Amino acid sequence: MENLLHKEYFRPWGSYICLDAGSNFQVKRLIVNPGGVLSLQKHFKRSEHWTVVSGTASITLEQKEFDLAINESVYIPLQAIHRIANKSKDVVEIIEVQCGDYLGEDDIVRFEDNYGRIEEIEA
Repeated sequence: MENLLHKEYFRPWGSYICLDAGSNFQVKRLIVNPGGVLSLQKHFKRSEHWTVVSGTASITLEQKEFDLAINESVYIPLQAIHRIANKSKDVVEIIEVQCGDYLGEDDIVRFEDNYGRIEEIEA
């Protein structure tokens, strides 16, 4: 696992870096570029907690849409449909804490994706 820590993974919306991981948790820093939008998705085996550390993130959680500013956070329950978007001209950075029995990147069901990756794996 040590060789996977602090490696940056690039996606069409930005990138992420795994900061720490254990048997039932993982901590990532998400970097969402201006105009970047993660897929509308859910997970069956993990929940997530997001804290904004830079910029303002536009969040979709189930039927609600709202903004999170620096030092604001949101809990994403298991199987909740969610998304992060950056509608600003500044980079958004989020610390994401994942908890669950399985944290693999293949535990993603996509409902919408701006980059045509419905069948692919995302962070």
